[in-house]
Amino acid sequence: MVNPEGSRGPAEQRQGPVLRRRDQVQPGTTDQRLLDTEGDSEWVHTDPWRVMRIQSEFVEGFGALAELPSAISVFGSARTSPGTPEYDAGIRIGKALVQAGFAVITGGGPGAMEAANRGAREAGGISVGLGIELPYEQGLNPHVDIGVNFRYFFVRKTMFVKYASGFVVLPGGLGTLDELFEALTLVQTGKVTRFPIVLFGSEYWSGLVDWLRGTVVAQGKASERDVLLFHVTDDVEEAVTLVTKETAR
Repeated sequence: MVNPEGSRGPAEQRQGPVLRRRDQVQPGTTDQRLLDTEGDSEWVHTDPWRVMRIQSEFVEGFGALAELPSAISVFGSARTSPGTPEYDAGIRIGKALVQAGFAVITGGGPGAMEAANRGAREAGGISVGLGIELPYEQGLNPHVDIGVNFRYFFVRKTMFVKYASGFVVLPGGLGTLDELFEALTLVQTGKVTRFPIVLFGSEYWSGLVDWLRGTVVAQGKASERDVLLFHVTDDVEEAVTLVTKETAR
């Protein structure tokens, strides 16, 4: 609509579903601002733009993983060295999960994650790596067949749970503990069901289990049944049997 007083600016402006009048009218059009090669680029760092990035990460992750068969997420330290008992256990777990009919999902990094991916690949199964943008430990290990890199931890963590039927947790650090307690909380609160969690390596995990029972449960911060939400084992076959049994495979 042309301004009835003959001024250049419009009296009202329609921007999609939005109507602007008087001093709320903005110069130019949406297409003009989109196609303009000059202008402020700070908008790419704003929260509304981050929402679009987050949305795109969910779309990419869902699209890449939607057709996976039943899978188990395997966690463990990126600092586990090849040739160590923990690394060898990761390889054996990856192989055994594939032989039981599962795809294997890891964080895609080195160490225990690489070991599980390697075992899955060597067994002829599907080896998945979900990477994360970090100032270190960049890139996916060479044994990943399907890889997705994420900017945001919470998007990546959603993928670990959504596309897995359970967790096998090898000895690891803060990131491994983060994933472990996230899964325990989701099971405890009923957000996920029939979701087995197996801690591999009784010597490594015994201190944590003792603390949960002797301090957390003893002081009423959790119930005794919460400690039954996971299993501890040193046997690869038992670990696979536990996740297979609880996922009703």
